[in-house]
Amino acid sequence: MKQRIIALLLALALTLSLCAVSALAGEEAPAEDQAAEETTDGTEAAGDTEDGAPAEEEEPLSPAGPDTEPEIDPETGESLTEAVETVPDEVGTVTFANVERRMREKNLQVLVLEENIQALEVIDYDKLEQSLRETLNDIADAQWGMITSSGMMGEPIAGSLASQNLQTQYDAVREQFDAIRDGEMQEDNAATIRQLKALQDQIVIAGEALYVAVRAMDIQEAALQRQLDSLNRTVEEMELRYQMGQISALQLSEVRSGRTALVSGLETLRMNIRNYKLQLEMLIGAEQTGEIQLGPVPEVTEKQLGAMDLETDLLAAKEKSYDLYAAARTLEDAQEDYKESGRKYGYNEKKYEFLAAKHSWQAAQYTYNNTIQDYELKFRTLYAQVNDYKQIWDAAKTALACQQDSYASMELKYQQGTISKNALLDAEDDLREAEEKVRTSANDLFSSYNTYCWAVQHGVLN
Repeated sequence: MKQRIIALLLALALTLSLCAVSALAGEEAPAEDQAAEETTDGTEAAGDTEDGAPAEEEEPLSPAGPDTEPEIDPETGESLTEAVETVPDEVGTVTFANVERRMREKNLQVLVLEENIQALEVIDYDKLEQSLRETLNDIADAQWGMITSSGMMGEPIAGSLASQNLQTQYDAVREQFDAIRDGEMQEDNAATIRQLKALQDQIVIAGEALYVAVRAMDIQEAALQRQLDSLNRTVEEMELRYQMGQISALQLSEVRSGRTALVSGLETLRMNIRNYKLQLEMLIGAEQTGEIQLGPVPEVTEKQLGAMDLETDLLAAKEKSYDLYAAARTLEDAQEDYKESGRKYGYNEKKYEFLAAKHSWQAAQYTYNNTIQDYELKFRTLYAQVNDYKQIWDAAKTALACQQDSYASMELKYQQGTISKNALLDAEDDLREAEEKVRTSANDLFSSYNTYCWAVQHGVLN
């Protein structure tokens, strides 16, 4: 029981801190709406080697992190993730592949949990049982000594304060001793270890989610900067038209006001990016400067998506889920309470005490089944979300290809002198927007796929 209380206190404290990180990772949504036209280029051509031969395609990093064993589909033998050797980050930079490793090595919350895990894992139950046995014998000797000395002095021993204190100590030690003999303490500590490891996973997931959020905001910043450049051209054109008397001062003022609002939004976004980077630096144990440079997120491959199997992966996720494990233990406790009440009242349904225990047991079963259903629903939704982001990414790449052809046509027209420089720049803006959409959809796809991998490999559905 003591270990359970400690674990709950740790869980509460860490949940509060995780909420702060999760809140940060979720704040980019309004900025995405603000820059709905933003996109990114996810179609960089592979370079060539020095001898002119095509460079080998670089295998994407494992979405589930460098410290995770690749998940193998038992039917196909395919892995959900590829195990890839990671390269240490340069000073002032971080890559997604190293986020989990750096957090497990340097994040203070993770390290606190690890020490608590180690403290439970080093317990030698045989030695502890022997120590408790010796303590019980010492207390029994003290009780016997008190009885014999009191008998010689003719003083009553039963009910005395000293006797009661010894009996209380004996009962407490005996409870621990029996818990070890019955395996209850070992089971409780194993459950606590599993809970603490699940908390570690949640902290790491929060760090990875923050990394992806910063990358999404970088795309937003590029899009807003592009919009600002376009608006600067518009302002310059409107000022010239105003000087020529083609527009009013009010029209010019409105355009300038729009530019001021866009500049303000861009500055706010940059401030948020800096704050997010400070949070990420703290999570990975880096120096807090707000200037850390992030590498691109890995690209999800067709092979990785093809290895996904809804029913098989769902079974693996349920087996590894701490939430379902905890729900099962709660159900077992409720069942024991029901049986104890049944033995006490002879399963007599005329006894309201037994009926109350019976209804509590039934409610516990409903609660457990609801937990299972909710978990399965979330997992199936996540699976569908991965596939949906994949089709959005494919559509964005198709749109980019069309936009590239359109820009090539506009470039030819400009060279022929049939369109203005500004018209060509507007076409270039459309091309950049299409590229940003590709990068945004690729970022979203990776985020959902990474979450899916965490669910399959660790049972964590965040």
